[in-house]
Amino acid sequence: MGWKSKAVFPFAKHITRKLKDEDSRPTFYQEKIFKQLIAKAKTTKFGRDFSFESINSYDEYKERLPLLRYSDIEHYIELIQQGEKDVLWPGQPKYFVGTSGTTSGVKYIPLTTDSLPYHFGSARNATFQFCIDHNLQEIFDGKMIFLSGSPELYKKGVINTGRLSGIVNNEIPQWLRSNQIPTYKTNCIIDWEEKIKQIILESHDQNMTMISGITPWIIMYAEYLLDYTGKQNLKELFPNLKLIIHGGVNFGPYKEKLTNLVGKGIKYMETYPASEGYIASQVADEQGLRLNVNGGIFFEFIAANEIDTAGKRIPLEEIELGVNYAIILNNNAGFFSYILGDTVQFVGKDPYRLIVTGRLSQFISAFGEHVIVSEVERAIEQTCKSTGVKISEFSVAPNISSDQNGKSFHEWFVEFESIGFDLEKFAITLDENMKQGNFHYDNLVNGKVISPLKIVPIKKDGFRKYMKSIGKLGGQNKVPKLANNRKHADLLMQQKI
Repeated sequence: MGWKSKAVFPFAKHITRKLKDEDSRPTFYQEKIFKQLIAKAKTTKFGRDFSFESINSYDEYKERLPLLRYSDIEHYIELIQQGEKDVLWPGQPKYFVGTSGTTSGVKYIPLTTDSLPYHFGSARNATFQFCIDHNLQEIFDGKMIFLSGSPELYKKGVINTGRLSGIVNNEIPQWLRSNQIPTYKTNCIIDWEEKIKQIILESHDQNMTMISGITPWIIMYAEYLLDYTGKQNLKELFPNLKLIIHGGVNFGPYKEKLTNLVGKGIKYMETYPASEGYIASQVADEQGLRLNVNGGIFFEFIAANEIDTAGKRIPLEEIELGVNYAIILNNNAGFFSYILGDTVQFVGKDPYRLIVTGRLSQFISAFGEHVIVSEVERAIEQTCKSTGVKISEFSVAPNISSDQNGKSFHEWFVEFESIGFDLEKFAITLDENMKQGNFHYDNLVNGKVISPLKIVPIKKDGFRKYMKSIGKLGGQNKVPKLANNRKHADLLMQQKI
């Protein structure tokens, strides 16, 4: 063990004990955060508008504040951009995270001096615990790749603005910078393919111990790197590679491909960061991600199918396992009663562990089936496992027949690793798995309201070309798994085989 790992080890042990204490007292920490948020925000414009001064309980809070979307607080964001202080949170934000909303255009999410340490600190702490639990402390002696957006910032009004991964990149502490790849100059390259090529030049001959990023972009880096070096897998090239930290998308459909590219003997840690706060991360090999109960966020939940009817909001201790919830977030950047947009299901309570099931904006219900992301991901993962077929990427959209006698159907755009298999049999198996996972879909197909799904095979690298064509290749951008319209589908048709 090198000097850096020896120096980090005692602190990592301390952090691990701290996180385990948080897991043992989640209600205590959540109630503490709730009181702190109300007390600190009561003198802000938002706090005065909703009379935070007189809120003495969670029940009063729920009565006072309705569920809020970004469009409901956008006028507060505009005041901050104009230079006004004490709007959503005392003072002014240190940064805005510029993020492309699926329904609201570009959103500007504040990062404050109170919230920012939790973004980096929570990720760091989770990594420390994972490394202690899996005896991976020596990773801090080697090089680490962080595949992120550009760290360059721009002004939105008076506030420095950028991508979350780029902002966090600016906040990496000095002790870790000597381990970091790529260089600042390379990280600022906008063209993702050119950026990957430069990262390869900087990393191919280094003592790499950890790689971090969104799963499809780790895959892209690995493919380009192996093509450049002629190696069979990353473990052959980087014998000390110990850890892959991934997030942003469900790992299941990508797992086999990535593990083949990486090789054996590697641990995988899944994370769930959001622009509004660090939500959860994997700390063990058991199912689900540990909820970050002491990360500057007070969590509320509401059944996802009741979000539009203002159903019952509940705190963490009242959740039930297996229910599809929308996350309602209250944080130390001044977002209150805020609909995050993600949906989750809890799979454990000791500690609280969840899986991400999709986005409120990503579903198909063109015929009343309300198919969600986790259902299509589960169906294609099961189908690939039973048939032995390997895929690179996929997306699903409704195809609504304009012919009076024709039937509508779900159209799957799938990029396969190879085409030498029975596509019709694959489609039938996939349709059966979809019917088993969603009884509404099952009823529609068996009742002949819609036809069984159909598959459009996509050319090799077709999804990457599509993402590049819309200016969303790389960084934090992800291929939408579901859409209730044809916006993505019609463009993907240009990439069909």
